[in-house]
Amino acid sequence: MDTSIELIKDKAKEWLTDSFDEATRQEVKRLLEGDEKELIDAFYRDLEFGTGGLRGIMGVGTNRMNIYTVGRATQALANYLKKAFPHLNPIKVAVAHDSRNNSRLFAETTAKIFAANGIEVYLFDALRPTPELSFTIRYLGCQSGVVITASHNPKEYNGYKAYWDDGGQVVPPHDKNIIDQVGCTTFTDIKWSGQEHLIKIIGKEIDEVYTDQIKSLSLSPEIVSKFNDIKIVYTPIHGTGVKLVPMALAKYGFTNIIHVEEQDVPDGNFPTVKSPNPEESAALSLAIEKARQTGAELVMATDPDADRVGIAVKYNNDFILLNGNQTGSLLIYYLLTRWHENKKLTGKEYVVKTIVTTDLIEEIARKFDVECYNVLTGFKYIAEIIKQNEGKKTFIGGGEESYGYLAGEFVRDKDAVMACALIAEAYAWAKSQGKSVFDLLLEMYVQFGFYKESLVNVTKKGKEGQEEIARMMENYRQNPPRVLGGSKVIRILDYQSLTVKDIDGNVLGSIQLPKSNVLQFLTDDGSKITVRPSGTEPKIKFYFSVKSTMNSVNQFAELDAQASERIQAIARELGL
Repeated sequence: MDTSIELIKDKAKEWLTDSFDEATRQEVKRLLEGDEKELIDAFYRDLEFGTGGLRGIMGVGTNRMNIYTVGRATQALANYLKKAFPHLNPIKVAVAHDSRNNSRLFAETTAKIFAANGIEVYLFDALRPTPELSFTIRYLGCQSGVVITASHNPKEYNGYKAYWDDGGQVVPPHDKNIIDQVGCTTFTDIKWSGQEHLIKIIGKEIDEVYTDQIKSLSLSPEIVSKFNDIKIVYTPIHGTGVKLVPMALAKYGFTNIIHVEEQDVPDGNFPTVKSPNPEESAALSLAIEKARQTGAELVMATDPDADRVGIAVKYNNDFILLNGNQTGSLLIYYLLTRWHENKKLTGKEYVVKTIVTTDLIEEIARKFDVECYNVLTGFKYIAEIIKQNEGKKTFIGGGEESYGYLAGEFVRDKDAVMACALIAEAYAWAKSQGKSVFDLLLEMYVQFGFYKESLVNVTKKGKEGQEEIARMMENYRQNPPRVLGGSKVIRILDYQSLTVKDIDGNVLGSIQLPKSNVLQFLTDDGSKITVRPSGTEPKIKFYFSVKSTMNSVNQFAELDAQASERIQAIARELGL
């Protein structure tokens, strides 16, 4: 038999000792006696504590989310916190969780292990949005925080996201240092219980302060007061936005919030949707149907941990789903326009977007003479820019194409609670001008250029999938496409080598960002194609962006169709 299989079996047999509970031992026995592939996937590696934490399928095994992998990560984080803050006593952390199966169990396990290590813990009394955890770390002066969530992943998944004292997810050097600490922490090192008096339960008092802060971002209260009865359908898709989003909307002054009752029930099985991902149109179908029944104009849906939001807007008696780039562009346009109109721009303001997010945002910022930063994919990099500029420049807003947005500086992660309130306000602002937000978007395309973006995810599961994704990236590096969509590739940006090259491999410049396994191909017609393995899912992602000049709003349908054809042609040439 293959030696690697024997090693995996030996690793699994370690889980048959008294260090593991009876249910876990029985399940490991089943795997050892059953399907070899299932055993390999569960034990072929340790679930990677990446730069954002853990995320994986729930179950027994070193490559699964369970109390033991969560416990090991927590013990390692506790050990590192003591090294990073040696003079603090007590060290403080905040812990939150979403509605997923086992999330409360994992959160309580995390809290108990921190307490057993002499660390003071603020544990939320029930499920809460991820951005509220980010806020709480800063508000309570914590050194770290953990939220148990797998965001918008399917129901089989759960995750563990680690935060630092600025309220952002961990970044260098702390991310790598924590990873190293996890690597030298064993399951027998875990302190499971003790000093539970260090666990403090928090709840409503944080909700009030957090939503008050969101209210402070309002730029058009007088407009909202005139259009406060706009019919808005909101759904948390069985997740954590169920209380906080309606609370924030009410504080802004909106009085006509319509719920999708069956989706207001927190449920980790997400029974009414195939996937609780607002990036997928099907996740909004019940909410859009409710809007049609009630005559609502705006639909908003947040993912299970309420850090992403998808919207649909009524236009010509039907509903149009906006993608993440469109919503992000509208939000930045609204924020910058109102800051300008309210005479708040001083020349020290800035916005931030990721390298795979539409360049339309950069064009909008340029019009207002506002600096625009481009960062790697991942909201922690946006948080890092805010931290670097603290006290020197003012962050207005930012976002990423995957439906995550942020305004203000009191939260350091994408925030759908905040975004819902500001999107509703932007909708009222457009309505005060006799327009819909889609009319605004079309006018933006005329002013700044028409941009169309698309994303293709290729899923490759398990050990074999991971290896195949690695081969694909290597092939694109060694044999880059010379022509895409009928246009010559003129620049290749390799974020792993931090170089800009021409198609023949000649180095033209360098990239001033951290290293990342990302490739971008730029063509002579202005198209941009980005390829990157997902950091949180077994996928390789292809981002397409094409642009053209739009002289009239009446050109939209024609240009949109042409752009779709260009994107499809490029995808075919990449073998997708």
